[in-house]
Amino acid sequence: MYAIRSSDTLRVYDAYLYRDGLKNIPGRYFDADDKAWVFPYTDEAVRTLELLGARLGDGIEPSSQSKAVAKKYETINTQPRVKATLYAHQVRAYNFALEMLEEGRAAAIFADMGTGKTLITISTVGTLYEQERIHKMLVVCPKSIVGVWEEEFRKFAGFRYALTVLDGTLEKKKCAFEFMNGTALQVIVVNYESCWRLEKEVSKWRPDIIVCDESSKIKNPQTAQSKALHRLGRISKYNMILTGTPTTGSPLDFFSQYKFLDESILGTSYYLFRNKYAILGGYQRHQVIGYQNLAELVEKVHAIAFRIRIEDAVDLPPFIDEVRSIRLEERARVIYDNLKRDCCAMLAEGEVTARNVLTQLLRLSQCTGGFIRSDEMSEPQKVSEAKLDALEDIVDGCMDEGKKLVVFARFVPEIEAIERMLKKKGIGYSLIMGSVKDRAEQVRRFQEDEDVRVFVGQLQTTGMGLTLTAASVAVYYSLDFSYSNYEQSRARIHRIGQKRKCLYIHLVCKGTVDEKVMNALKHKGDIAKLMVDDWRSLLNG
Repeated sequence: MYAIRSSDTLRVYDAYLYRDGLKNIPGRYFDADDKAWVFPYTDEAVRTLELLGARLGDGIEPSSQSKAVAKKYETINTQPRVKATLYAHQVRAYNFALEMLEEGRAAAIFADMGTGKTLITISTVGTLYEQERIHKMLVVCPKSIVGVWEEEFRKFAGFRYALTVLDGTLEKKKCAFEFMNGTALQVIVVNYESCWRLEKEVSKWRPDIIVCDESSKIKNPQTAQSKALHRLGRISKYNMILTGTPTTGSPLDFFSQYKFLDESILGTSYYLFRNKYAILGGYQRHQVIGYQNLAELVEKVHAIAFRIRIEDAVDLPPFIDEVRSIRLEERARVIYDNLKRDCCAMLAEGEVTARNVLTQLLRLSQCTGGFIRSDEMSEPQKVSEAKLDALEDIVDGCMDEGKKLVVFARFVPEIEAIERMLKKKGIGYSLIMGSVKDRAEQVRRFQEDEDVRVFVGQLQTTGMGLTLTAASVAVYYSLDFSYSNYEQSRARIHRIGQKRKCLYIHLVCKGTVDEKVMNALKHKGDIAKLMVDDWRSLLNG
């Protein structure tokens, strides 16, 4: 459901399932031609739409209650122990989280991509640690972003901590708990798929706080990972969830996430919860055909939740750069290290060799992207899915937030893999690469067609002359060694006609040539010189 302002009215679309909640707004009527509910533009109407979780378009001011909440938390009372100055919206979220964890045991941060929810969380747990209220922290997140937590702690934590990322075999993960008992804040980062398999070890370790990042991963109360976190949530002292989109299709998605947070808020029975807030119909009344009592539901949810829309983060710069640190799988790491050390590596089928430095750098970049051709075969072999998994999580987040997305990649096999992923998800996309002829039509479809949600572009052929302002998020799946290509590609979304803040996400494999290239681009370095004169520093990245 989303709302736009039209003069002195609000027009609300995709609201059929929410129609019962909209009946609380005076002066409403349904425009059958436009298929939209129309309301007077009043503070009460905006507040109701906020509570129902509607996406609010440009020109719609936050309600007076939202402004009052923002004002209440704008001044720092307890200085966070981080190596950064928080933006105003981060200060408010930090103060809110501390108050929630002072008064109760749970806090939710609903923050759009690019607004810094990881930094907000590190600030919060740092203060709790300094106040001696916590000593052990468990972070549960998608596999693709475990490295982000490690990097963000290194960059921002201004307090003593010890952090380990659980990877490798299950036995290796189990053993890690035995060594995490020091006096610094002990932080364990684990992905959702592993967490439920380690429930016994986590219970024995007894974390003081559990943070579920991208908590919509546990929106289904019936999955093994959700059930495990419901149980673990009962034994921890504090719980937090972080997400941009707690509901990705149904208000009922709140239940499982809040059962983990604090089951006293929405109860312990999904069926009682569903009967109260859903309208059932269809065969034997088992199908959800609408929702009811939504204002009450969202009031309960927002009692412990702080919402940050990137449009409301007015002190953010016009564009934000984010580096997502990706861990190569063990097999891919072996291939990469062999190529770097010996200029050759064994693949599943055949061998790949590099006869000179430029070829070696090319093969290393291909390895981090996931595909390499052996010397004997013309077809590329998949050696890693790490970046593709990370991209899939970003795509899911953008689709949930109703945002279009641009993806830049260097190599054709990467682009073909991205295409397969989008087709599997049923997501419409436009594509420009060397073999595509109808480039103007591809751009037009992305800019004008609401069903085309992703633009995929080969970095070398998409850099100049294209306007892609329908998106405000761009992902760099892989980069080449051209600063010109990089700078030109950034201007595809950040240009005249763009009304939103732009977010650039760079997928960078940890401990690889990706880091050196990213660092050189960030500092506008001469990568050509780096390749010719300082090539050893690239290889030793």
